[in-house]
Order: sequence, then C-alpha cells, then structure tokens
Amino acid sequence: MSTPSSAVAPGAYVEKIRAARVYDVARETPLERAPGLSRRTGNTVLLKREDLQQVFSFKLRGAYNKIINLDPELRARGVIAASAGNHAQGVALAARQLGIRALIVMPKTTPEIKISSVRELGAEIALHGNTYDDAYAHANTLAAEQVLTFIHPYDDPDVIAGQGTVGMEILRDGPGDIAAIFVPVGGGGLIAGVSAWVKAMRPDIRVIGVEPDDAPCMHDALLAGERVVLEQVGIFADGVAVRQAGEEPFRVARECVDEMILVSTDEICAAIKDIFDDTRTIAEPAGALAVAGVKKYVEREACTDQVLVAIDSGANMNFDRLRHVAERAELGERREVLFAATIPERPGSFRRFCDAIGLRGITEFNYRYSDPARRTSSWA
Repeated sequence: MSTPSSAVAPGAYVEKIRAARVYDVARETPLERAPGLSRRTGNTVLLKREDLQQVFSFKLRGAYNKIINLDPELRARGVIAASAGNHAQGVALAARQLGIRALIVMPKTTPEIKISSVRELGAEIALHGNTYDDAYAHANTLAAEQVLTFIHPYDDPDVIAGQGTVGMEILRDGPGDIAAIFVPVGGGGLIAGVSAWVKAMRPDIRVIGVEPDDAPCMHDALLAGERVVLEQVGIFADGVAVRQAGEEPFRVARECVDEMILVSTDEICAAIKDIFDDTRTIAEPAGALAVAGVKKYVEREACTDQVLVAIDSGANMNFDRLRHVAERAELGERREVLFAATIPERPGSFRRFCDAIGLRGITEFNYRYSDPARRTSSWA
C-alpha cells in the first residue's frame, strides 16, 4: 500500500494543477448560467457542470492524475480504492484507460447505480461495512495483502491537483467579477484544489465550502483548529458522508477557504429541484450542496447583483430516491409545512380548521387515533 505524498505548500499547487494529467479522460465542463436561480436570488448564479463528466462526477480528474503519476512498476501491479461511488468510478475508468487491475471497496449503503457503474467499467468490487470509514479500513487491509497501490479519494496532493483543474477552468471561463465560488465538501480534496488555485490567482474571490449539517467534518475541524472525528454522519448525501476531513485538505483549507456553510437535508432536496428546473438534469444530493449553499448565503447576506459560482459535482442519483427528494423539496423551499393539531371528533372540525388557515392548499391529510377520548390529525 502507498501512503499519500508529502505535504505541498498551497502556492506550490499552482504548478501541480497546471501539470495535472486529467484531460486524457476528463472533459472541460461548461460554466452555465442558471436562469431560474439567478432570477430568484437577484444574482448571477453560474453552475460548473461536473455532472456532465463521463462518470457523472468530477472525481475522475484526481483519480486519473494520481494513477498516471505512479511509478510504472507500481501502476502495473494494480490499484485499490475505497469509495461510496464517485471516486470508485473515477479509479475504475482510469484503470481501464491504462489497462491495469482495479479493486474497489464500497460501503454496503452505496447506491446501486454507482455499484453498477463501477462494475460496468471493469473493476472488481468488494462491499464492506456501512460507511466510507469501514470500507477504507478494509481496503487498507486488502492493499497490504495483495500488494496494490491505494488511491486515496481526497488526502493526496496528486488527487488534489487533479481536482484543482475545476478551479482553473472556472477562472478561465468565467467573468472577471466572480464574487464567490461554492464547493461541496466531503473529505476536502475538491475544495483544497479549487481554493489553492483561486487564492493564488484571484485572492479577492471568496471560496466557500458547503457540507450537510449531519456530516460537518470540515466545518467542525476549521472551527476547532484541528481535525475532528465525527461520532456519526448522515448518509443522505452519501458522496460526502465522511467522519474526518483529510489531513492535507484540512491544511490547505485553513489557509485558503473563507468559510463553511451547513445545509439541511430539506435544503439539499430543494437545491436538487432548483438544478432540475434550470437544467432538466438531476443532481445527486452531494452534487447539489453548492447550490443549497448559494441560496443560504444570499439569504444571510441579502446580496444582489453578484456573480456566484456553484460546482454541480455529480449526478449519480438512485432513481428510488426521487420520491423522497420530491416530497422534501417543498419543505426545503419553505413552500410547504408539516404540523399536527388536535381537533374534536365531531362533524365540521376539518372545515373549521381549513377556515382557520385561510387560502392555503392542503396537499395531504393524515388522521391518527390517539386514545378513546382524543384523536390527532396532521396536514401538509
């Protein structure tokens, strides 16, 4: 098993990013205006469409750059990775491109669409544990046993440099008056690469990380001044369900990231809908984090007429999750509310309730028996 390379000064990442070998497999994705989001927020919101990569995620950039830079002898023996899905697809694609073996260890909770995609790319798959950390520990064991090179999903300078090409493209293709770039954060590889490039080239642009409020590993680490290990993480945004930020990404983020924003599951679902409304594509939960962060930032700062960039980082969404997303999106947008009320068990009670709430639509009615004397109902 190989360990991550030695730390790199943030400023030195500029040359590593320039030299990154990503375009053998990655495409230069467009930076597109989101008309609906722009109109609603009063700002110009641009989406960096990493969901349009051939594995529907930015992760192939870092994976390929790491593998192509391995010593040829090590590379020929094969590689191993632990991933909830997107990094796995990047490693599998890179290995297929280079004609080498790839073994991917994935949590059992990984969406089936990601497992199928990795298998179709020709990689071997081992399902282990329920979280990334479980898969990571097992992958380390297998790497040592089978003499495979471990490809870390985020805590490696070559991986970070590959992801940093996203930031390079944003500054090259975007307007000169970008105010802030919003980046989804799991282990931190993407925000480390993007922020290192942006702060070296345009230190006036704010780099803002966005995490789920039930998986705030980088947020809590920056607040504490040291990496922390979360007791547990939510898995709705499975692509960023990480208990501890990477050592190297954390070191870069301390110097180059301006702030972190936390968003709820409902806010993520609303952002998925926003992206769909503007692009007719469906982002995965982790892929929609940055848009959720943009909306929260605009509400907090009451800013207008600014250029705000959100990285749409992935579209590997399981179809069976769409019902949940659709149900929660209206709550996240604050267009719908759930509440319970106790009403008398007699004719006309529901009518009087409707009169009380005024001209508002009721989309769902649930009636629950409480006890012989009282009954409880809830409405949405």
